[in-house]
Amino acid sequence: MRIGVPKEIKVHEYRVGLTPGAVREYVAAGHSVLVETNAGAGIGADDGAYRQAGAVVVDTAAEVFRHAEMIVKVKEPQPSEWVQLREDQILFTYLHLAPDPELTKGLLGSGCTAIAYETVTDPNGGLPLLAPMSEVAGRLSIEAAANALKRSAGGRGILLGGVPGVQPARVVVIGGGVVGTHAARMASGLGAEVTVLDRYIPRLRELDELFHGRIRTRFSTIEAMEQEVFAADAVIGAVLVPGASAPKLVTREMLKRMRPGAVIVDVAIDQGGCFETSRPTTHADPTYEVEGIIHYCVANMPGAVPLTSSYALNNATLPFGLAIAADGLAAVLDNPYLRSGLNIHRGRVTYKAVADSLGFTFVPPEDALAA
Repeated sequence: MRIGVPKEIKVHEYRVGLTPGAVREYVAAGHSVLVETNAGAGIGADDGAYRQAGAVVVDTAAEVFRHAEMIVKVKEPQPSEWVQLREDQILFTYLHLAPDPELTKGLLGSGCTAIAYETVTDPNGGLPLLAPMSEVAGRLSIEAAANALKRSAGGRGILLGGVPGVQPARVVVIGGGVVGTHAARMASGLGAEVTVLDRYIPRLRELDELFHGRIRTRFSTIEAMEQEVFAADAVIGAVLVPGASAPKLVTREMLKRMRPGAVIVDVAIDQGGCFETSRPTTHADPTYEVEGIIHYCVANMPGAVPLTSSYALNNATLPFGLAIAADGLAAVLDNPYLRSGLNIHRGRVTYKAVADSLGFTFVPPEDALAA
């Protein structure tokens, strides 16, 4: 199969779909790889590194889209990219379609087959291609909160971990999954006072055992949410409903009762955000203020650390990408974990949460692939 890797064009997105090492794996398996010039610049991989790995380096993204049978990316295609997709092409990348009707319509109109990293599953019910970026984003969320809490950034002027004799910041993490766990780990490691809210008691037990009393856990009710959010210096939104829009758990009215200069970091912004007042921002302009509360809602947080992120992502995506390259759509049909990643196929929405969120007709992936 001919694999194509265009340079990412989202604002301040420096990751790359395939590292040179991953290219070597595809080439060794008998596939050809086209890479747009400078696609790996953000991770320090020049065109020479890709040529040495066996790729053909081309001058434009248009050449990649024109000749490749499968496009491997990091972020969702931008408007100038989705118009280049075609019916006999596979797109393998993060999509996050539920809050993005325009992208969904663009992919449906292209006729392509779009497989989303974030909905591919594993035998344990996990999300193996989302997990590495959730780990990165969870850790970065605390760095973002610490910076936004500085008075010069509009925050409360509090040091996350405090100093001897001065109370540290209170950090509330909404959601005890991968993002929330890594956020809690970073925040507690810096000395902050950390509380994790979740509605799944077994997960709260696991967190209690994991942190050995260094954080607090609370079952998430309306009352508990209000008590914790109103007293917080920083709130990390780390909720996830796979493939669907994130629930709005903190309302604009609640912001009025928060501490002035407190910080919200919405890691769920890719799926629409879990705060009512969230809207996507970029690394170029990451924060804004509503009701005196600083909002950090960057939609591609791991893009700030592309070297770490690209290699972590490739470690996870490589086996799945190789399976698709070897067997094409048969791999998707035969593998239930890859099949759960199928979001769009030849003008049909094949992931129920996306269809429900956007009001499209849902076609089961087995039916769509068999048509």
